[in-house]
Amino acid sequence: MVVAGACVVSNKRAGSAPKEAPEQTSVLARRVHVEPWHDPQWQQLWLAIERRPWRSLVLIPAGEGAPLDFTVSIAVNLSRTAMVHIGSAIQVADGTIVPLNQLNPFLNEVRRCTSSGERLIVALPPTDASPVTASIAQSSDAAVLCILLERMASADANKTVKLIGPKRFLGSVLVHPDQLENHRG
Repeated sequence: MVVAGACVVSNKRAGSAPKEAPEQTSVLARRVHVEPWHDPQWQQLWLAIERRPWRSLVLIPAGEGAPLDFTVSIAVNLSRTAMVHIGSAIQVADGTIVPLNQLNPFLNEVRRCTSSGERLIVALPPTDASPVTASIAQSSDAAVLCILLERMASADANKTVKLIGPKRFLGSVLVHPDQLENHRG
């Protein structure tokens, strides 16, 4: 559900009620798997992000506490959701391990992609984990704050927003820790 610029991506899945296989009489339940890009909450997140024009969008963790691929997974799921909506690919760039000596080439590649009309979602590490996160984020058109519930501190989230600039943020996505395995791209 979208709430005040934030999208909570829950662990609910369509059709997750236990269903018995026709030829079985056991109590074993079969869970229907819905890919994240077909999940209404991921679609709501995508539509919320689409409200403001952008060519480059960065996903930034609110702070430490998530796996390194946290924002990469979110970026891939958003890209796939976008393909369902607009019918064309949105590129994903993994900026989670860009060292300082590769910052300028990375930014040049982002500019090359976006100047030719492509849209790009860039996954970043927390600002405390990488000296280049703020530079990449500040050179983008927009940002989304990615919060792993129960693992990231609100003080870190506030620090990240202040460092990047509040006007750059379109909103935030809240992810429950149980979802990390359920919604991997």
